[in-house]
Amino acid sequence: MTDHILAIVGRPNVGKSTLFNRLAGRKAALVDDRPGVTRDRREGEGRLGDMSFRLLDTAGFEDVTDDSLEARMRHQTEIAIHDADICLFMIDARAGVTPMDSQFASLLRKSGKPVILIANKSEGSAGDGGIADAHSLGLGEPVPLSAEHAEGMSDLAVRLQEFIPEALPDDKDGDRPLHLAIVGRPNAGKSTLINRLLDDDRLLTGPEAGITRDSIAIDWNWQGNAVRLFDTAGLRRRARVVDKLEKLSVTDAQRAIQFADVVVVLLDASNPFEKQDLHIASLIAEEGRAVVLAVNKWDLVEDPSRTIQELREKAERLLPQIKGVPFVALSALSGRGLEKLLPAVFKAHEVWNRRVPTGVLNRWLDEVQQRHPPPAVRGRRVRLRYATQVKARPPTFAVFTTRPTALPKSYERYLINGLREVFEMPGTPIRLFFRKRENPYADK
Repeated sequence: MTDHILAIVGRPNVGKSTLFNRLAGRKAALVDDRPGVTRDRREGEGRLGDMSFRLLDTAGFEDVTDDSLEARMRHQTEIAIHDADICLFMIDARAGVTPMDSQFASLLRKSGKPVILIANKSEGSAGDGGIADAHSLGLGEPVPLSAEHAEGMSDLAVRLQEFIPEALPDDKDGDRPLHLAIVGRPNAGKSTLINRLLDDDRLLTGPEAGITRDSIAIDWNWQGNAVRLFDTAGLRRRARVVDKLEKLSVTDAQRAIQFADVVVVLLDASNPFEKQDLHIASLIAEEGRAVVLAVNKWDLVEDPSRTIQELREKAERLLPQIKGVPFVALSALSGRGLEKLLPAVFKAHEVWNRRVPTGVLNRWLDEVQQRHPPPAVRGRRVRLRYATQVKARPPTFAVFTTRPTALPKSYERYLINGLREVFEMPGTPIRLFFRKRENPYADK
């Protein structure tokens, strides 16, 4: 049915037309990096999952009320809000909440229309701060989205179900396969591992380092679960990458990491945890991807039980940002230990998607403050008032306080370790932001 009207609104250049095109299934709206490309209301038929609706694309909201072109564009946006059943309010997660966003949020609250707050351009980790800030707008939980890359569309569909109940998508994640990237240093055995998983000589292998140049995507099914495997070029230290083609291969591998759900870092058992291995794992953690460490060539290890214990201790010491990361010892050549890899991958994916109810989270916050209160800064005690989970993938939390810059890094680590332990989130990156608590309904 197309009875429902959705208006996509927001300030200029936040990605409204890109989302319009994504929902319309075609390039119906002109898209450019310059702000102000859209000037009129544009209408079209949209679809997401099993839901269909009428779409309104609008000009960027400007704070002007004279007779200028910008003022007339604002008037068109106000008409779209009036006509809409649901408003999709977009902000730029990478830019954070601006004064214009706050003014727009005030206008939308006064309209009385249902609003879904969308934090666009939130791919990777650069938008996490803006997603946390979005709570200050007083419009509920933001939906992290990348309209350009179609990330987060299933989360938007779930939110739309609240307002369009006659057609519910069956599955929050739809039919999207789990994206699994295999990365590591050159000649760690990445292509051999994928061939063994597929039980097919799908990828070219050999003793020479650097055979794989492109990120090869392969669709696969593991025990009824759809998986898209990405084999990548070996990642070496930047100073050693001089060939132009190799530079492109490394960039392609880094892009595969950015858009993966889970990344398996393949270590060489004969020489694990080299500097480049640690750099790769840190890069994955910075991007907020779920991580599994796989130690290849395990058939060459003389004392497996002692070696695995040493590797776990090294990982705890050298990679504290992904404390508790799962380890799998295997041999890609013989297949030994391979049966443990995919269960570890899907477990890591489940942890990466984990959400903590707000009530449970705040009871935990009260308990940790009673056990270990935040340190006094300049004679004044810092009080943590409220916590909420901003998003999953990876688990990201915002803690509201009157003095967000006063807390030392040591207390932030204490909270992150507590979250990881109490809510059973080993090995996944955890984001934690401190925000000043403000009243979003106060006149500004």
